[in-house]
Amino acid sequence: MAEDLLDTVEVGSADATACVVWMHGLGANGHDFEPIVPELGLSTDSVRFVFPHAPSQPVTLNGGLSMPAWYDIYGLTAGTPQDEQGLDRAAGWIEQLIEHEASRGIPAERLVLAGFSQGGALALHTGLRFADGLAGIMGLSTYLPLRDHLAQARAAANRGTPIFLAHGHHDPVLSIDLGTASRDALEALGYAVEWHDYPMAHQVCLEEIREIGAWLRRVLKL
Repeated sequence: MAEDLLDTVEVGSADATACVVWMHGLGANGHDFEPIVPELGLSTDSVRFVFPHAPSQPVTLNGGLSMPAWYDIYGLTAGTPQDEQGLDRAAGWIEQLIEHEASRGIPAERLVLAGFSQGGALALHTGLRFADGLAGIMGLSTYLPLRDHLAQARAAANRGTPIFLAHGHHDPVLSIDLGTASRDALEALGYAVEWHDYPMAHQVCLEEIREIGAWLRRVLKL
């Protein structure tokens, strides 16, 4: 139901023929990546960008402080339990947005799921399990959650979906080792991953933005 949809920020035309649903990182909101849209070199007459706001919830990693978060995070080291229930709940919210875009005339094969940091993890978690084929999945400065479960949980429809992963060499929040391990895990399962790394911290850079724009043009056939 429309009243159950997450609140979102939208950039682009109601008559667009493609869509990018882009999730922000922990503690941010849907406005976080809005300023990047003009830098991507895409026509917002053709592509609509939808930036949802995560609801606030306590985050264990941050001492139980309540903040905008897609799911709880218990820790960032190998072997730390992950919030599988929270991930699945958040994936349901994003699937509702995908279905809403379909009702507006944009089918899954014309839609990219994207996200930064925790939002990128959710993009991967949702997209790889989604029952209909997407145009692409993009994860920036992120990691693959529940990667040991993916071989059993993944959907056949998105096994050939292009994946864009990017990470900073000097990321103090999510080590680049988490990014490369995620890339390797996806490639081991046969996914086509386009990998980029940059001399940056937990952020995005101009070269990355340009390469995101080029990738979006390819996967959305613009």
